[in-house]
Amino acid sequence: MAISNFHGQTFVAFLDISGFKELMRNDSNALEALRRLYQAGYDVLQIQNGVEGFFVSDSGILFVRNGTEEEKLVKILTAIKSINRQMLEFDYMLTTSIAYGTFSYQDKLEFEGIEKNPIYGNAYVKAFLDNEKGIPKLQPGQCRILNENLPFEIDFELPQFSLLKIKSTDRRHTYFYWNVDNHNQVEEFERQYNDSYKLKYSGMLKALKQNNR
Repeated sequence: MAISNFHGQTFVAFLDISGFKELMRNDSNALEALRRLYQAGYDVLQIQNGVEGFFVSDSGILFVRNGTEEEKLVKILTAIKSINRQMLEFDYMLTTSIAYGTFSYQDKLEFEGIEKNPIYGNAYVKAFLDNEKGIPKLQPGQCRILNENLPFEIDFELPQFSLLKIKSTDRRHTYFYWNVDNHNQVEEFERQYNDSYKLKYSGMLKALKQNNR
């Protein structure tokens, strides 16, 4: 189903497949990852009322057309959670950045020999840059919202926002823990996730020392 033109203030999410460059070393692995991403996106957007988007290469762009600002955020978080969980079933992880601001999408403009979809707006640019070059660097599986320019103050006590958290080490973002069932599991997940990176670092250090002859 084609996306109709849009211009306005909304939440925009930019997501992509973690480690896709490594997957591209094998054509079949890369194609399978893309197939899974496109299928997950199609499945979720078919049932997630109000969220629209499209997928290009290993990336996806989602936005919300209607609703209050709070409803828009809930809708896009719900879609992101569903896409991530579906990808995780096949051992693929995504990184996702969400920003709020002006977003414009125009229907296809076609010329002889060229076809393009004009997309612009500061929300898209901010989400893309945060995903690609944000500080701190987005890690596999993480989803976060840029706190700059949010249209309302998020009430973390509300059930619909209970899986959101601002870290003491990063006040610029609000992190979305889509993989847990309730806020009581967030702390334990963070501990396990951080431990996994410490183990990875220890393994690298061990390999360097063993081969330092």
